[in-house]
Amino acid sequence: MKRLLLAVTFFVIGLNVFAVELPKTEVIKVNGNLYALLGPPELPNKANRGYMVNSTLIIGDKGVILVDTGFSDEIGRHLNGVIKGITDKPVTHVINTHHHGDHTLGNSEFKGAEIISAEKCKELVEKIGYEWIGMVEGMTGLKFPNTRPVPATRVYPEHSHNAVVLQGVKLDLWVPGGSHTPGDMLVYLPDDKALMGGDILVNTITPNFRDGNVKTWITTLGEITRMDLKTIVPGHGPLMQMQDVHAMRQRMLALYAGVEKGYKQGLMDSDIRKTLDLSAWKRLKHFDANMGTNISRTYLEVEAANF
Repeated sequence: MKRLLLAVTFFVIGLNVFAVELPKTEVIKVNGNLYALLGPPELPNKANRGYMVNSTLIIGDKGVILVDTGFSDEIGRHLNGVIKGITDKPVTHVINTHHHGDHTLGNSEFKGAEIISAEKCKELVEKIGYEWIGMVEGMTGLKFPNTRPVPATRVYPEHSHNAVVLQGVKLDLWVPGGSHTPGDMLVYLPDDKALMGGDILVNTITPNFRDGNVKTWITTLGEITRMDLKTIVPGHGPLMQMQDVHAMRQRMLALYAGVEKGYKQGLMDSDIRKTLDLSAWKRLKHFDANMGTNISRTYLEVEAANF
């Protein structure tokens, strides 16, 4: 009887662990083999348990490819459940668009899958992956004891386009110069004219420049605007049109130019902010959370370029 009670107790505990309720994923069917899995656009908080990322499901011959896995093991598990509602094929490949925890910390839920990223992404996951666990725990007030960083097993170098075939699907794994982070990777599907941009592309949301190289980022956005695309999946926010990419690039160009002008006039970043027209930025989510950091980061970059 004691053994039976103990087994029931562990079973109930197990149910509580796995019955975590997360916000609903918005599933957009692009075509029979391509699905955008859009997460909430909010910052990590207790209600969303850190779920805030967009992922993409690419269905191949015998397995599927998942682009970005979420901020924790439970988000990875949630995404796996969404995938199982679409196809019974297993996740055989995971692609991480960059090292930030909201895109990589669900990797451990896809055991047996080959994980792919840029070289520098892998290095940063290995170096500071646990810091990102601390970050999501701090922002949500929750603990994620089963979450751990799992770096890529296949990597590609900076400044490269890599034509690969995974599960019969043609992909171009594009590693530009460091833009949003030092280790970005964009995923292009030539047959579908679809691009998964990670956080190089965000829609209706203020991008975060914290780990970025703003000038290179603007260059990367320029290259994207010259592509023939039907579907653009950003790292956060709703699907984009090419006009949204142009608008994002123009906002960043104007910001960089404004900061550079103020720097050459001898102003500090706090004074430069007062001279900038930020009206287009103020319409975006998370303006207050990110804009101060973005101006400071741009100032440091302008300072280094003009030293």
